[in-house]
Amino acid sequence: MRNKLFYFYLFMMVSCTLYAINQENNNQTLTFAQAAELAVTASVDLKHSRSSQILMEGAWRWGIREFFPKIGISISENDRLQQLGADSFVKNYGISLEQLVFDGGRTSMSRKLEKLELDLSSSRLDRMALEISESAIAAYRNVLSSRAILEIKKLALNILEDQKSILKEEVQLGLALPVDLANAEINLLDAKLDIYLLELDLTEMEKQFAEILGLDVLPVLSEKVDINRPSVIPILQKSYFSAIADFALLEQRAKEQNPDLVEARFSITKRKAELKYASNSWIPTLRLTGNFGLSGQRYPLTRYNWSVGISIDINSPWIQNRFGVQASWEPPYDRTAMLQNSFTPLPDPVSRYGTEQARLALALEQEKYNTTLEQIGRISSNALEKCNLAEQKRLLALESIILGKERCRIEETRLELGQITRLDLMEVLIEQTQREINAIQTATALLEAERELEKFLDLKPGELSLFFNHQRRN
Repeated sequence: MRNKLFYFYLFMMVSCTLYAINQENNNQTLTFAQAAELAVTASVDLKHSRSSQILMEGAWRWGIREFFPKIGISISENDRLQQLGADSFVKNYGISLEQLVFDGGRTSMSRKLEKLELDLSSSRLDRMALEISESAIAAYRNVLSSRAILEIKKLALNILEDQKSILKEEVQLGLALPVDLANAEINLLDAKLDIYLLELDLTEMEKQFAEILGLDVLPVLSEKVDINRPSVIPILQKSYFSAIADFALLEQRAKEQNPDLVEARFSITKRKAELKYASNSWIPTLRLTGNFGLSGQRYPLTRYNWSVGISIDINSPWIQNRFGVQASWEPPYDRTAMLQNSFTPLPDPVSRYGTEQARLALALEQEKYNTTLEQIGRISSNALEKCNLAEQKRLLALESIILGKERCRIEETRLELGQITRLDLMEVLIEQTQREINAIQTATALLEAERELEKFLDLKPGELSLFFNHQRRN
């Protein structure tokens, strides 16, 4: 009996825990910013690109090996058996060192170029993540808009069905024509068909949105398309002089944080480094070399030798020269010294244009940057104007809804006075439904315009109002 009670309590505890977890999952909400983060986390392409970036950064870190001595170890045994004469068994063990002393900074500059390329690659990954997050936010807006429109159409369908029921009774009483009832049924069928098609589209949108987020089922969407929500940009509601001050702050933020300008600055820095690297290609390279060897017929090896040397390399489009000095000693008596020089005239005259190409590439990047910088003010003004137009459309749509409601009230009065038919009233209600849908669309367009301005200023979703509030406090 005690065992049965124990298992019963255990079953109840597990059931309650699973129910609580299920309820917690069902109560999870999703904002624009959270949707953007989930989409970035779920992107397989972005994960692969970031993994490749980590590998390249690891390879770059190991590139510091170029500054340290290069060590070589050699082992050989030369066994020679002769029919005439004594056999020989020569054993050689050697170790060599080569150290770069000076190369005009080309090695460090090469590493700087690689690091700049890694920074550019990281910047491109950020842009890729931004595009993925924007696709999630756009899908979020589409789902919200479609849901709101679907709700409006369903409410309108209920009203039309009520009106059709009344019209049907009026036809039975001889107060309306059967053709009016037929037209009313056609209007209802069209409304039902629109709802059915919209439901299909909405289902597909939600599936695609869930796939972007890497989820099986969409959580509760906490954001809403509110037609009564004004723009979060205070410039649109301020006086002329206050708006000028806020616009100047916005333009300054764009010049500092705009993603296109940030990437352009990276490119200019990289081009400058490339030009410096190409300009320093003629500087000689100085290396130190050293060798130590053991040799003999049998172990332990008793003979040894060592040598030290200096090599100087000059490489330019006009000459290629290698000069080397080496001294060696093989105790107890043998000492040697060697001097060698190799000279090649005009090894690669075409490479002289590499410096000019690097200089032209730098000039082009600087011109692009200056052009974009000059256009920042106009682009900022256009972005604000787009937000302003979206806000004006929203206000006009709200005014249209108010006027449409007044018209519906007047038409109901005219219906009671017998001046119009109920079918005419139904058509007026359909027009009013379209006005409400237009209001949803204008509110969605306002959200989209504000998000484009956030991207332009390198702000996260929902940070536009925080940006203006922060500037206002400062």
